[in-house]
Amino acid sequence: MPARGLSEFAIDTSVGRITGLRSASGGPRVLALHGWLDNAASFIPLAQHLHGIELVAPDLPGHGASAHLPPGADYSFAAAVNSVLDIADALGWDRFSLLGHSMGAGISSLVAAACPERIDRLVAIEALGALAEVPERTVKRLREAIAATRALPGKSLRVFPDTALAVRARMAAGLQVGSRLGEAAARMLVERGVAPVEGGFVWSSDPRLTLPSMQRMTEPQVRDLVAGIECPTRVIFADPAQPYLPDPLRRERAGLLPRGELIVLPGGHHLHMEEPDVIAAAIGDFFVA
Repeated sequence: MPARGLSEFAIDTSVGRITGLRSASGGPRVLALHGWLDNAASFIPLAQHLHGIELVAPDLPGHGASAHLPPGADYSFAAAVNSVLDIADALGWDRFSLLGHSMGAGISSLVAAACPERIDRLVAIEALGALAEVPERTVKRLREAIAATRALPGKSLRVFPDTALAVRARMAAGLQVGSRLGEAAARMLVERGVAPVEGGFVWSSDPRLTLPSMQRMTEPQVRDLVAGIECPTRVIFADPAQPYLPDPLRRERAGLLPRGELIVLPGGHHLHMEEPDVIAAAIGDFFVA
């Protein structure tokens, strides 16, 4: 169920129906983008501690109750930029700020760099820029992605007899990638992220989201991207750092921001859900300043 002060919404975009949660109108407009295989419920705990803003948290395409991309479409960061802009256009927002977590923070980075005329401010939690890769893995990555894509149609979805088992599975999946997620937070994501079927429940997210990306930026490209974010930016990272973005690298990236600041707080990857009051205090009046 949505938290107090948030309500369900649905809008039509070029990629289909987008659902999500939003606060009452009034104050600076903030579009909140969740992480990979999460959904709009990711921002329920934090929303209760943020005041004076109009917060809209969509289920990104392929997540939650939002439409899946059509056959042949690619869930890439670059494609997500247009999806975010389509959502903003459907909301009637010309200018707005961005609040992103993990994948959502990476997508927000691209949107802020690509469209400085539309973005007022950016808060990026647990990501800045995109995951990078060395050029020598280009062909290997492409082959792996194509092979996985061709094999996907033959796979069946796992059916959970009840949501309690889905919650435990979501918690276990986080541990496998070094991201501990408490039961209460996992339940929020699961309740919004499953669909009923005969015999129980299945994940409502598009299975194609689990496929490897066909291409990634190189680190020099990511650095150029981060350096191109013109708006005031506040980056919040958890300590300890995630293995795929070690502390020295994330500090180097944050240092490239023309108008950026870095805050490091103790916690896990979903610290915005586990410690929402602490994260809200770190955000402070950034969006309304």
